[in-house]
Amino acid sequence: MIKDYFLNEIETALEKAIKDNKLGEMKEYTTGTLSTERPKNADFGDFAVNVSSLARHARLAPPVIANTIVSYIDTEDNEYSVIGGFINFKTGTTLLKNAVEEIFKKDKNYGKPENVKTEKIILEYVSANPTGPFHIGHGRWAAMGSVLANLLKFYGHEVYQEFYINDAGSQITKLGNSLAIRVRQQLGEDIDFPADETERKNFYPGDYLIPVAKKYIEINNLTSLVPCGRGNEGEGFLDVKKLSDFAKAEMERLQKELLENFRVHFDNFYSELTLHQSGKVDECVNKLKESGKIYQKDGADWFKSSDYGDDQDRVIKKADGSNTYLTADIAYHIDKLERGFDRMINIWGADHHGYVARVKASIEALGYDPNKLEILLGQLVNLVINGNEVRMGKRKNMVTLDDLIEEVGVDATRFWMSMRNIDTTLDFDIELAKTNSDENPVFYVQYAHARACSILRNAVEEKLNTETGEKTPAPLSKTELDELINNYNPEIILPTIESAKKLILKLEEYKSMIKMSAETRQVYTICRYVQELASEFHSFYNANRVISEDKEMMKARLSLVVAVKKVLNNALDILAVTAPERM
Repeated sequence: MIKDYFLNEIETALEKAIKDNKLGEMKEYTTGTLSTERPKNADFGDFAVNVSSLARHARLAPPVIANTIVSYIDTEDNEYSVIGGFINFKTGTTLLKNAVEEIFKKDKNYGKPENVKTEKIILEYVSANPTGPFHIGHGRWAAMGSVLANLLKFYGHEVYQEFYINDAGSQITKLGNSLAIRVRQQLGEDIDFPADETERKNFYPGDYLIPVAKKYIEINNLTSLVPCGRGNEGEGFLDVKKLSDFAKAEMERLQKELLENFRVHFDNFYSELTLHQSGKVDECVNKLKESGKIYQKDGADWFKSSDYGDDQDRVIKKADGSNTYLTADIAYHIDKLERGFDRMINIWGADHHGYVARVKASIEALGYDPNKLEILLGQLVNLVINGNEVRMGKRKNMVTLDDLIEEVGVDATRFWMSMRNIDTTLDFDIELAKTNSDENPVFYVQYAHARACSILRNAVEEKLNTETGEKTPAPLSKTELDELINNYNPEIILPTIESAKKLILKLEEYKSMIKMSAETRQVYTICRYVQELASEFHSFYNANRVISEDKEMMKARLSLVVAVKKVLNNALDILAVTAPERM
C-alpha cells in the first residue's frame, strides 16, 4: 500500500538519523508510533505524517525533526515537503504505475493480504424464532452478516456461517395453538383470537398462518369442524403438537427460501431444541455447580456472573425448575468452542446488549477464553416513504423482509442494509432505493460498472452513420483490447498518469479498505468505498475523453477503465450485489 510505503520510508529514515545522532536527544524510536493521514489541503500532498510527537524526545522543533528525516530519504520520483511538523508526500509515477499493474496482475485476488494469521471463525447471525416471517431488522443482520462472511473469507479466514433456531421455548406451542385457530376458521368455525391484549400475547394472530392452515388441511384431508385439544385427529381432535411441528417446519422452509433468494448462505441451522435433547445444557449447569459458580436463592439457581465482570449475578434455573434463555446460550457457546472454532462472532440486536457480559462470564467460568467471543450489536431499521418515517406494523405491505425485497429488489435491499455502520440506526428510503438516479447509491455504483463495460464495448465496435449508412472502423480491434487486458504492459498507463492520479490512488486504497474492514468487522466501509470510487471514475470520464484518435492515450485510459471495472466487480462480489454490464 502506498501509504504504508511512505510511512516505512519515514520510519527507516528516522532510525538512520537517530543512529547518526542527528535528532538531538532522541535515542530510539518505537515502530508504529507515527501514522499517515490525509492532508486537509490536497495541494500539500497525497499523504502526510505529523512528527510533532517526537519533539519531546528529541528536544528539537518539529520542523527541524521533519527536515532532518527527509534528508535521509531517497525520494526517487516521489515528492516530499515539510510544513511545520508535517512531512507531506506526493506519489510519483513509479508507484502509480505499479498500483495499476497490481490490479491486472492479481485480478480477483487484488486487495487480498498476504501472511495473514488465519482463524477458524463461526459467524452466527439472524437466528430468528421460527414463528413468523423475517422483519426488516432481520434483513439488516442477514445482509451485513453475509457480507462480513464474504469479507473474512476473502481476507483468508475459514468462516462457518450458522443460524441458531430458537425452537425450544413455549413460543412453538403458541404457534401450534395459533395454527389451530386458523385451521378451524378455514373449516368454517366462527372463532377468532382473544380480544384481550394479555391473552392475545399467547398467540401469533398474523395473516401469514392462513396459507399454512390451508396447506395443513389439504395434506391431512380435513373436511369438517374438529375441536382443539390433545389426542389423535382421527378421534376428532386437532393435535397441537402435530400442528406445532407442522407450522414450525413451514416457517423454517419459508425462512430458508427467503435467505437463499437474498443471497445468504448458512452452513448449518442449529436447533436449540436439539441442544437441550443432547444433554449439553444440563452438562454446563452441572459443571458450573461443581466449580462452585452456582448458588441458590429464592428457590432458583443463580450464576455468579458478577465474579467475571457482569454487573450482577444471573438466574440460570428458575424456581419452577425451568431454564432461562441464558442457560441454553451458555451451552450453545461452549458447544461452539468444543467444535474447534478459534473465534466466535455474533451479530445481535442492540436490545441484547445486556447478554454480552453474562455470556462472556459463563465462558470464562467454564475455563475458556472469553476474548474468543465477539459481539456486534446492531441498531434497527426505519422505513422512510416520501420523506416520512413509517412505524413498523402500520403499513402492512412493508413490514416483512420478503415484501421489502419484492418492492425494491435484492441488490438495493442488500446494499442499503449494509451501507451504514452497524451501531447506527438505518433510514431505508423506499422510494429513493427504487430510483435510477445518482442520489440512489446502489444505482450510482452499478451504473459506474455498466459505464466501464459500455466504454470497452464501444472501443471495439464499428460506428454506423445512420444518415449515410457508412461504417467507421472500430477504434481498437478485439485482439488489441484482449492484449491490453491479458498481457498488461505497465508502460501503457504513462500518457494519462497525471490526469488519472486521483482515480489511481482511489483504486489503490481498496487494499487498505479491505484490511481495515476485515480487522474491525465493518462492512459499511465497502459500500462507502465503491461510492467514492464510482464518483472518481465518473469525474475522470467527464474530464477525459477515453476513446479518441490518439491511440496511445486511448489505450492508457482504457487500461484505467478495465482497472475500475475489476475493482468494482470485486467489491460488489463481496457485497453480493450484481455488477451489471448494461443499464
